[in-house]
Amino acid sequence: MPKGDRNTMRALQGLENSSPSVRLQAALAVGTNPDSRSIDKLIERCAIEPEFHVREMLTWALTRHASAITVPKLIDELRSERAQARSQALHTLSKIADRQAWPAITRALLTDPDDEVARSAWRAAVVLVPEGEAAKLAEVLATQLGRGERETQLSLSRALIALGEVIMPTLRSAMTAPDARVRQHAIATERLSRDPDTGFEFAIEEAKRVVALDSTGHEGG
Repeated sequence: MPKGDRNTMRALQGLENSSPSVRLQAALAVGTNPDSRSIDKLIERCAIEPEFHVREMLTWALTRHASAITVPKLIDELRSERAQARSQALHTLSKIADRQAWPAITRALLTDPDDEVARSAWRAAVVLVPEGEAAKLAEVLATQLGRGERETQLSLSRALIALGEVIMPTLRSAMTAPDARVRQHAIATERLSRDPDTGFEFAIEEAKRVVALDSTGHEGG
């Protein structure tokens, strides 16, 4: 067996090691010397790897291979029943940034019940969205306003803001939604888009006050 093949085999075996540092070094080795025969194993490991830093290195290793090979395989992974497989495939697609993946970023993924999958889908969509499609994407993303805890809400706000001015009509509509959480999130996102230096915590607390005052005004009326 040629030395390069032996090194690749050793690195791929290292991805199974019980030590996170060994797995990290193995992923680094695979990415340093890309071999298309490694791609399936890297994607398979992404779906089950428990350590964040190792997953990041696995993603980096995948970006080192030809996107013509990796992107179709990652798109296949988006149909996995395992949430981490979907989430990590989306994350990797956002890093590769090849727009042939755009049609695979479906409404189902953007509204996935798993927060990590949805957040990865939002980030990938913002990177991959073709010109002229941003307003439609904003409408789908706006259906998720008010969802989840602060971290999830901040991810959605960042994704919307990254789309630019096209979000404003959708955001303004959401500011009058029946659900108070949706209104708060929309108001906070609009505030952040105008003043990026405003912290999300401050923006959301301010939005809560606005919504509360608005509700009091309606009750008084």
